[in-house]
Amino acid sequence: MNCLQGKITQLDVYENLTLVSIRVGEVIMKSIVIETPSSCSYLVEGKAIKALFKETEVIIGKGNNLGISLQNRFNCIITHIEQGVLLSKLTLATQGNELFSIITTNAVKQLGLSKGQEVLAMIKTNEIMLSE
Repeated sequence: MNCLQGKITQLDVYENLTLVSIRVGEVIMKSIVIETPSSCSYLVEGKAIKALFKETEVIIGKGNNLGISLQNRFNCIITHIEQGVLLSKLTLATQGNELFSIITTNAVKQLGLSKGQEVLAMIKTNEIMLSE
């Protein structure tokens, strides 16, 4: 499980949903939760928070001009690839943090991924859980 420490910078509430903006280093991440500040005590601007997401939810791309809807994007350097028969685990360095991604070995080969390469790690907004 990936865990990034950040600070809540903005809360956009509609009915029982809150779109939470979290500053992690220089990146603003977004998470959508089925809670509101009135039902969840940790939804407060300025509060330190952990953003949690599975390794299998980290999508890898090459280049910065990807025309896709994923908003949580981290520029990373691949520091290690543990290549298996079907799946591979990538260790990624970004802004003093370490992320992990599990993707298919076929995808590693198709993208020509290697240690030291720059990639873009992306996570869907609805796949990020929050914890104090």
